[in-house]
Amino acid sequence: MAAVTREEELRELLLGDRPSLSPRARLWGWLGPLTLTVLGGLLRFWHLDRPAKLVFDETYYVKEGWSLIRFGTEMQLKPGVTDAMWNSGTTDVHNPTLGNIVVHPPVGKWVIGAGEWLFGADSPFGWRFSVALLGTLSILMVGRIALRLFGSVTLATIASLLIAFEGLHFTMSRTSLLDMPLMFFALAGFGALLIDRDRSRAVLARKVGALPRGEWPRWGPWLGARPWRWVAGLMLALATSTKWSGLLFVACFGLMTVWWDLGARRTAGVRHWLAAGLLKDGPYAAVQLVVVTAVVYPLTWLGWFLNPHAYLRGWAAANPGQGVQWLPEWARSFVHYHHDMWAFNTTLTKPHSYQSNPWGWLVQARPTSFFYEGPKKGELGCAVDQCSQAVHTIGTISLWWAGLVALFVVLHQWLARRDWRAGAIAAGVVAGYGIWFYWQKRTIFAFYEITFEPFIVLAVVLVIGLLLRPALLPECPPNERQLRVVGIAAYLVVHVVLFTYFYPIHAAEVIPYKEWYLRMWFPSWI
Repeated sequence: MAAVTREEELRELLLGDRPSLSPRARLWGWLGPLTLTVLGGLLRFWHLDRPAKLVFDETYYVKEGWSLIRFGTEMQLKPGVTDAMWNSGTTDVHNPTLGNIVVHPPVGKWVIGAGEWLFGADSPFGWRFSVALLGTLSILMVGRIALRLFGSVTLATIASLLIAFEGLHFTMSRTSLLDMPLMFFALAGFGALLIDRDRSRAVLARKVGALPRGEWPRWGPWLGARPWRWVAGLMLALATSTKWSGLLFVACFGLMTVWWDLGARRTAGVRHWLAAGLLKDGPYAAVQLVVVTAVVYPLTWLGWFLNPHAYLRGWAAANPGQGVQWLPEWARSFVHYHHDMWAFNTTLTKPHSYQSNPWGWLVQARPTSFFYEGPKKGELGCAVDQCSQAVHTIGTISLWWAGLVALFVVLHQWLARRDWRAGAIAAGVVAGYGIWFYWQKRTIFAFYEITFEPFIVLAVVLVIGLLLRPALLPECPPNERQLRVVGIAAYLVVHVVLFTYFYPIHAAEVIPYKEWYLRMWFPSWI
């Protein structure tokens, strides 16, 4: 039997004892999540144009996306423009010489505008296409991330299933708001950092493993260009350029990747692992994540810089003695614009009937109603005296209620068991969820939780993996093995059944009013 090399020992220490997947397993690692992605995509694109009118904040982002396509920046609406005009196909609604103040960066609206450019701004399918595409692709991403985290094709497929058949994710995939693009870019950044973790640790194992046994490096080797962390930086920059809350993902994931580097150097036997990690890995990570975000963010505003009619574009020229004087005029105008954006976003307290405190988000205490109409008999195919057509963001409770319990397991696994996977999941939840506890007095909504939903899915999958692990052992009694497998299968069936039951009020189907009311399980859902 061949002796185990030092590199092999280090690889096992740094990357864990996950068995290498067979070619068949690697194939199914794609086919399982891909199959569910196709199914989830078919559901999301089926009747994507229903309802055939703007819902909730689509009234802002759909029009602003089209303005970006036409003018490179957001312009004011012409006097008298209404949603009814837009719904009927009138898209020439902007004043080309009057810029409009907006309160979010442009990337998410560029995403929406791309669909309008492809399929027409006069088409609900067109203005919802891009967001539906990102929502569909995120099903595959969640499955592939689960495979990299847990090394199990079964768990990867379960992860894709849980998010493919989930009410909030489904609804947000079919509504042109900014939160799905934010989630997509943040999730892509997380996935890229996972790939970087594996590859950089393989490099560390190879370089330290090449040293003679008994020789331990003082500072450890340079780990290379780390291209996947550059990818992560770009994705997180796009998240920040969609909504400022993306900065929390930059911060949390930045700390996470440096923490991983510190742990890797310590495990590899680097004598000055702390100093080496902070001095060799930390600054490079800051460049790849923070500096990239700082560079990409203003680039996404290029249309604003180039359009002389953009909102506040000429503010510095009109106010030469104000602002940061050492900045050029274009930069002073840009900073002043952001001051106005910050003022709006931090002082928005106007009451809304569907605003929700973040303490209730995980239990679905107050989901948001995006759309509701009550057609009468003969209208929109209504066959009874009174019908309902609704779009509700009620999350599928089999995921969210289980996810609440799973988060406690995640904390235990991270803090007591030192499971890095649990720590990574916790970082995603904190990045997407934590900020809203600071802004509890602000007008906020439960559907913001879409940004960290993938990490709730991963938390539930982690628990499922813990429950399945004993069943895979040869010494597990057959009855116990059967109980564990059947129990998890039953949970997944319940999850799909619940999604199917609530589907009509996610997809704006016209159903009898009594059927709608039966789905309002709690008064706070109405």
